[in-house]
Amino acid sequence: MKLIIAAIVVIALAQGSLAQDAGDLEMISQKFEEIKNKMTEELTKLINTEDLGSQAQAFLEQQKNQFEPMMTKVQEQMKAAAASMQEQIEPMATNFQTQMQPMVLKFQEQMEAILKQLTDQAKALTN
Repeated sequence: MKLIIAAIVVIALAQGSLAQDAGDLEMISQKFEEIKNKMTEELTKLINTEDLGSQAQAFLEQQKNQFEPMMTKVQEQMKAAAASMQEQIEPMATNFQTQMQPMVLKFQEQMEAILKQLTDQAKALTN
């Protein structure tokens, strides 16, 4: 019984870990997006308050063009890392489930036997 509970906890932790990693990846992506937006906003303010004209606009476009490929590359790397982790954890979870299945079936059979015995005893008492 303790082994089954421990197994369920391990599976829950593994799935929670995957969810946490995916959440972390999403959070990092959002932070990069916020940084990009903030940088664009600050440079736009600078252009509007200072009379820098076309030179500032060119700088803004250049920075934006440099940042976007880096952001794309980081997102691709994060997706690859998440896929790699999932590839590693999936076989372990499947193996664990395969190992636990006979134990779960045996436990179910034992519970059914106990329930049948209690039912039979109850019937004997009522007769």
